[in-house]
Amino acid sequence: MFSNMGDMSKMLEGMQENAAKLQTELASKTFSVKTGGGMIELSVNGAGEVIDLNIDDELLSDKESLQILLIGAMNDINKMVQQNQQSSAMGMLGGMNAFGGQ
Repeated sequence: MFSNMGDMSKMLEGMQENAAKLQTELASKTFSVKTGGGMIELSVNGAGEVIDLNIDDELLSDKESLQILLIGAMNDINKMVQQNQQSSAMGMLGGMNAFGGQ
């Protein structure tokens, strides 16, 4: 499988570099979602950090609707980020041959 420990060390180093590149790449992406006919607009980066939130003034007097729409927006955007992270990780792993061949 590995001719020596040096080969394995190089492979692990490459995996660490690829993982770091992936994290940077993910953080640079932006995902946005609108709910309630655009009354709530939420944007997050690929790391799942909220970078922007807009709430229509009409919702400020309707706490229950605001809560429902915010929960929906957060759930939708979390799914988007998770799917992107999974597909990016699978793409990274697909580009590597962990068993020594190139």
